Parts: sequence; C-alpha cells; structure tokens
Amino acid sequence: MVFDIRESDRLLTTTRAVRQRLDLDRPVSDQILSDCIALAEQAPSGGNITSRRWIVIKDSQTKSKLAELYRAAGGSAVIERAKRQEAAGLAGSRVSKSASYLAQNMERVPALVLLTIMGRHDGSGRPGLFDSVIQAGWSFCLALRARGLGSAWTTMHLGKSDDIAQLLGIPEEITQIVLLPVAWTKGDEFQLASRRPVSEITWVDNWGYTKQYQDEHLSLLEQMPGVTVEVDIKASGQRVWELVSDLNVASKFSDEFLGAYWSDDVPPIIGSSFVGRNQRGDRYWETTSYVKTYDPPNIFAWNVGDLDSPSAQWKFEIVSIGDQSRLRHSMVIGPGIGGTARAMRDNPDDAQSILKRRREQLQRNMDLTIRGIKKEAESRA
Repeated sequence: MVFDIRESDRLLTTTRAVRQRLDLDRPVSDQILSDCIALAEQAPSGGNITSRRWIVIKDSQTKSKLAELYRAAGGSAVIERAKRQEAAGLAGSRVSKSASYLAQNMERVPALVLLTIMGRHDGSGRPGLFDSVIQAGWSFCLALRARGLGSAWTTMHLGKSDDIAQLLGIPEEITQIVLLPVAWTKGDEFQLASRRPVSEITWVDNWGYTKQYQDEHLSLLEQMPGVTVEVDIKASGQRVWELVSDLNVASKFSDEFLGAYWSDDVPPIIGSSFVGRNQRGDRYWETTSYVKTYDPPNIFAWNVGDLDSPSAQWKFEIVSIGDQSRLRHSMVIGPGIGGTARAMRDNPDDAQSILKRRREQLQRNMDLTIRGIKKEAESRA
C-alpha cells in the first residue's frame, strides 16, 4: 500500500502543541479517545511487552484537583511570568501566554490523558522506560490531529507526581510520563513551525560534521562540508556576545588562530573587513574576511576571501534559554576555493582524507574556543 505522502507529511508537520485553540466547551467522546489510544499502542515497545498504561480523566472534580496540583507544580509561576513578559513586550511572550492559558484553564479541558508506564527508572542515564513510551505518546497526538482534535505535551505535573499518584490511586511502581490535555481544536489549519535547516542539525559520519547539500550526486566540495560545535553557558546572551564579538577571543584558546584586526572603522557593518592571522606548524597565512551578519547579541558571521563567493563561511550564534545561553560556532568550506578546497580539488584520490584531517583540526580549535568562552562568561556571570 502506498500512502498519500502529501497528506502524511501535512499530518506530521502540522501536529502542533495546541493550547489556546482547544475548544473547552465541546465534549470529547470516550470512543474517540479509545480509538486514538488503540492506534498509539501500535507504536514499538521494548521486548514487545505492553507496559504502557493510560489514565483518562473526565470527572470534573478530579480535573479540578489535578489542575490545582498542576499550577502548584509550576503553572502559577508560568502565569505570572507570562504577565511580566507581556507587560515588558519581551521576546517569547507569545509562547508564555499560550502556556499560561493552559495553566489557567486546565480543569476546563474536556479530557486529560495521563500516560504512564509500569516500572521505575533506575536513574542510570540509560533510556530505560522512556524508549517504550515516548513514541506511543506522540502517535496518540498524531491520531488526535488526524481526527480534528489537539493536545499539548506537558510534564509540569511531574513536580507534584506523588500528590497526583495519591489523587488517582497510581501504585508506587508506576512512572508518570506525560500529561496530555485533549479537546477538539478551533479550526483545523496549523502552520509549520520555525525550525533549523536539516543541514544545521544533521551530523555526517561524525559528531559535528555537516554538509550544506544532502545530495550524494554532488562532489565533496559541491556538498559544502563543514563543522559545528555547540555548548550551553550559564550566562546571559549579552555577556556571551561581549566575548564572541571580540575579534581576538579565539586567539586565547585556539592553537591555530593568532589574532585579527579590523581593516575598517568600527562598529562593524555588513561588508566591513578584518585581517586574520593564522599559523599551523611552520605554515603562516593571513586571510581577509568580510562581515556577513552583525546582529547583537545574536549572530556574528563572516565570509573569508570574498563576501559573495567565500572560501569559507564562519558564524557565532547565541540563543538565549531563560537566563542562560547556547553558543553555536560553525563553519562551511566554500563555495569559493581556499586552501583546503584547492588541496581536495588537486588531489581527488585523497580528497576524503584531506577533508577528514582538516575537519579534525577545525573541530578541535573551535571546541577549544567555545569551551574557553564558556569558562570566561560563567566566571563573570
């Protein structure tokens, strides 16, 4: 049987976390919940053992008590944070407002479905119980979406899991996984979420090795190979930006990059240039780079050799995660011809090994750089 790929893809790409568009007044039948659970139970399970247990909560008094515990576990804090963010016009306030709405109206949701599994996690860090339950939970959400219903994946209740266990009579040897508020949706059109391109989150043959174009018909150089390193930092995005926007920060940590200086007046703008000094062994070289993006305190990107056809493309990117930050440092070889690309082009039989060696060198120094930045940022946070 061949599936309708377009419809399958639409289901997979538009099954969103639904909160404010849940219809709190339209009842959800037991039959439709049962049908969705039956479909979800077809998901893979460790040892093919049926260990998942689903608790469907529709009783109004029980929902009210569960909603109170949800707010006590963190929902009230979400509500207050959303108010502050909205008042200040902060980024992220839309998501907080949505989560706040659910926290305020949890008891009004027609059905609350608590997914659990028999057994307790051993705390070893191994997947354990979760590798037999997450896929079923998401299959349940997909089944809901296909029928015009929606939900939101929430685990905030786990902060009060003992109280919830007492409320619902859950035995001690059962692990609660996720709470799914279920309702018909107001409207059935949902948009694709904003996500990073596949080329930025998919590693090829080794952690952190990327290629811009996932096409085996292209040559190695045409695929535009690269390297990415990332680290979470316990410091604000602004503090991290102060470090990464310093042209010479990498020279403190890298054993290849010696430093750089601006050719143009600062502050930099798109097209501003700087000269970088590098040395590896006995080889010394300089490069001229051009600013591609300068967006404080988020992105500092530059192209080497030429702005439009660079031999390499480099980027620092900072993503704020609450009061912390995630620093991403990436580079791509090409599309212009630089030292590595020239060596690969002139020695096609050794192109793979040339690229491998260069990636190893780049990854080592890039990782040293972000780890050094992390240490400095956290020491002053």
